Amino acid sequence: MKYKINKKLDGVLKSMGKLEEAVISTLKESGKPLTLAEIAQRIGESEKKVFKELRSLFEKGLIDTQNRQYALSSR
Repeated sequence: MKYKINKKLDGVLKSMGKLEEAVISTLKESGKPLTLAEIAQRIGESEKKVFKELRSLFEKGLIDTQNRQYALSSR
């Protein structure tokens, strides 16, 4: 299943840092939920840094998590 960037995400992308953009881009391109390790490996950053960004994106309502996998929010 492909994930589309919703209007909320589109507006927030302009104010994101490079790592947040990389996480969103990676999730969008994958077309499927990814684990923390998969995201970190694809971006080339530590899991600790990526986790901080994932948490921030989750709090903003931009991503969802289930069974330790992350995907763009469908909200």
